[in-house]
Amino acid sequence: MPYTFLIGGARSGKSSLAVRLASAVDGPVVVVATAEARDEDMAERIRAHRASRPDGWVTVEAPIGLLDAVDGTGEDACVVLDCLTLWVSNAIEAGASGKEIDAEARTVTSILAGRPASSVVVSNEVGLGIVPANALARTYRDVLGRVNASFAARASRSLFVVAGRGLALEEVTPR
Repeated sequence: MPYTFLIGGARSGKSSLAVRLASAVDGPVVVVATAEARDEDMAERIRAHRASRPDGWVTVEAPIGLLDAVDGTGEDACVVLDCLTLWVSNAIEAGASGKEIDAEARTVTSILAGRPASSVVVSNEVGLGIVPANALARTYRDVLGRVNASFAARASRSLFVVAGRGLALEEVTPR
């Protein structure tokens, strides 16, 4: 069953919308979480995200190794992947090349698109601002942009999220 791709700015309500969408699905839900609690602020954000989820949802921590985490979920479970933004950052920090990250992203999109259960994928849009001043930040923006485009291309629907509301993104074909 195809998946829903949610993209938007930081703190735009993407994760809350992902929880609402997954809550409407009958059956188990597995959250593939990519965040790591590297400081107290992030630890508190992770606690708040966990508290917002219904009891009974399973969380799989996958700061890297996204493919294994998604591939290891049961086929009947709805997968909430939250979020690609941190996964790309973690993968770059771990030494993965842009090509390796792109390849893993394409494989994960194929798995999600081929699952019988629905899924929801969350990511940030980082390409709407200024051009980053340093090479690492530009690399991150470029890789995440390609990953986001890859996920959007395979999704059954893509929503740009602002203030917890989704604006449908449509495929544009040449006339």
